[in-house]
Parts: sequence; C-alpha cells; structure tokens
Amino acid sequence: MTDKNIKKSIFSKIRNNFIAGIVVLIPIGITLYLTLFLIRISGKIIPKEINPNNYLPFDIPGVEILMALVIITFTGWLSLSFLGKKFFEYFNNILKKIPILRTIYSAIGQMTESFTKKDNNQKSVVLLEYPRKGVWAVGFATKENEGIIKNKIKEEIINVFVPTTPNPTSGFLLMVPKKDLIYLDITFEQASKFIVSAGTTNID
Repeated sequence: MTDKNIKKSIFSKIRNNFIAGIVVLIPIGITLYLTLFLIRISGKIIPKEINPNNYLPFDIPGVEILMALVIITFTGWLSLSFLGKKFFEYFNNILKKIPILRTIYSAIGQMTESFTKKDNNQKSVVLLEYPRKGVWAVGFATKENEGIIKNKIKEEIINVFVPTTPNPTSGFLLMVPKKDLIYLDITFEQASKFIVSAGTTNID
C-alpha cells in the first residue's frame, strides 16, 4: 500500500469516526438541551408558593417536572372518580359560558379528546397525497366535517391535521374527501415517533 493510499485510508477512518460521533451525539445533545430547557421553564411556570425548591435548603433540578407529573396524574385520577367527574362537569359548564374563553377551551378540549380516545387511536392515522399528487404525507383524522362546508361540497369530508417535522405541534388543517384517505393500522404514538424523527424510523 502506497503512502497516498495509507493517508486516504486514515482520512476515511477519521471521517467515518467523525460522522459516527455526530450521529451519536446529536440525539444526546438535543435530548439534554430539551431536558435542561424544560427544567428551566418549569421553575418559572410553577408558582413560588407551591414550588418545593423554595422550602428546601438546596435546589433539586427537575423537581418541578416531577411535581407537574404528579399533579397531572392526580388530576386524571380525580377526573375518573364520581365526585371528580361532577366537579369537572361543573367547571366545564362555567368555562363554556364565558365569551372568547369558551371558544378556545372547547376547541382545545375537542382536539385533545380526538387524539386520546382509545376507540379512535388505531383509526385516526391516515395517509394522504399532499401537497400534490404523487407526494404522500402522514396526518391525523380528527373528525368528520358535518357543518356548512360538507353541505356546500356535497361530499363526505374528513378534517385532517398534517403536522410538521420535527415539531408536530404545528401543522396544517386540511379538509379531505374520505375516499382520498388511506387509514393506517398504527397508533398515534407510532405515527408521532415517525414524524418527530423526520422519517428516519420505520413504522412497523
């Protein structure tokens, strides 16, 4: 092997090692960055009066996140109990009587329910041609359109949310004829993982 080939081989190994390092470190770095970001903002979101770090001799990073998880879990447990259901029904009725707030609250509530219903979990993920013929996108069928739009179009229309990558919290609302949708037999979690990973993971 000539000196030129040896140098090329060494350079190739260094390059491969560098690329492998990037592949390993980018997910770790992004995960750590998001974790630290959540820890920082959680301390600002939770009121000082109920923040455990204000009553401890030293700060425990991330204790606010743990507390938030406990509160969410407890709220879920409470909402499933008899008294909890009555309380939240009363609270919902109050919010639905307040102008502006009722519009926002109802819209968010309906969207959350459409993604968390167990019956629809396997039926909400769809494949559609977007933004043009021959190009496919994964979306979430949120609800059948039964309003004025359906009456005008005279066709069975499904509201589909097409999320962006890698941030699935933003996206586009499309109203698509049901005949143009392909329903995928996968869960919401599987589809979300595929979208967040920018298609680098396979849907089994």
